[in-house]
Parts: sequence; C-alpha cells; structure tokens
Amino acid sequence: MYLARVPAPVKPFFRELVWEMPGEGRQVYLTFDDGPVPDDTPWVLDTLGAHGVKATFFCVGRNAEAHPDILDRIRAGGHSVGNHTWDHLDGWRTPTTTYLRDVLRCQALSGTDLFRPPYGRISRRQARALLPRFRVVMWDVLSGDFDKTIDGERCLHNVRRHVRPGSIVVFHDSLKARDRLRHALPGVLRWLASEGYACAALPQERAGLKA
Repeated sequence: MYLARVPAPVKPFFRELVWEMPGEGRQVYLTFDDGPVPDDTPWVLDTLGAHGVKATFFCVGRNAEAHPDILDRIRAGGHSVGNHTWDHLDGWRTPTTTYLRDVLRCQALSGTDLFRPPYGRISRRQARALLPRFRVVMWDVLSGDFDKTIDGERCLHNVRRHVRPGSIVVFHDSLKARDRLRHALPGVLRWLASEGYACAALPQERAGLKA
C-alpha cells in the first residue's frame, strides 16, 4: 500500500528528512531510483536530454559497480547522484550495523551527500547515524511506476494531480518499471513544460566517506 502524495501530517514527525524543496519558484525535482542499468538508464538520460532537463539518480551500489560507464554518463550530463545502498536493503528489516556498512560500501562509488533509503524504509536509529553525513531525501510525489497493477497513464496522472512547486518526484530506471516509465516520463516532461515548471537536479556535495 502506498500513497501517490505524502500526507502533510506525516512530514512534521520527520522534520530532519528532506521531503520537498521549498522556496525555489516553479521548480520540481525528478528523481530516479535503482539504476544504473543498461537500456533503462540510458533511455532516461536520452529522454531528459531531449527536453533539456536535469535530474537526480539514486544509484544502487552493485549496479553502479557493474555499469560504471552509465554512472559516468549520468555525471557527465550534469545530473546529481545519490546513494541508494549497495544491495537495496530494507532498513526496517536490516540490523543497523549491517545497513550502515552497506551504505558506506555504496558511498565509495557514489561519493555524495544525498541518500535515499530503498522503499523509503529507514529506522530512527539508522537515520540518526546517517544524518551527520547525509541529507536523507524522501519525496513528495510517487509516480507509482514500480506498481505492476497500474499502467503508465495512471503514473502520469499521479504526477499531474499531485505535483506542486518544490516537489520531489520518484521514478525508477529499472526493468520492473520500464513499461510504465516509458509511457509516463515523456508525458510528465511535456506537461511540466506546458505548466511553466522547470526541472532541476537536487544540489549535492561530494562526500567521500570511509567505513
């Protein structure tokens, strides 16, 4: 079960996490989780490039290690890179020490101060350990492209209905999301442009961390 838009009452309970980017005018932040992977991430990069858009890619460490050329292309294109753990771990089901080691292993490749917990699941203890070194980035809007029970048109609707200035929007550059993403993303980009929105990558700082 998930909601396409994070309910407003949730955010004050987790003020230390980044849910949106206020004060940036009509600007939104598209993010892509789970890559880099062949076919899907290059397609996303081509599509963003065709629209002159920058975005943020929360990379799984094992995928970044397997496809360094795609990671290099993300960076060369002026996009931001975030840490998404090495093995796409569920923080609610993973001991804190194991989880933090996995994050640090990914950090050797991502080298960023941006972190997003897979599934959005992170314990308070894990968050407290990471916050001195990372901005833990959640989201404002879920496209739902990971959901096999809906289609790409529904994903497009989810974004169009819920996005607002400062929104952080989640997509996935993955095989699982491919069909829905390839329908929704071009439509989202066209709609955002027609509504006067600009898309930007999340600002990042280099953060080379050691275990």
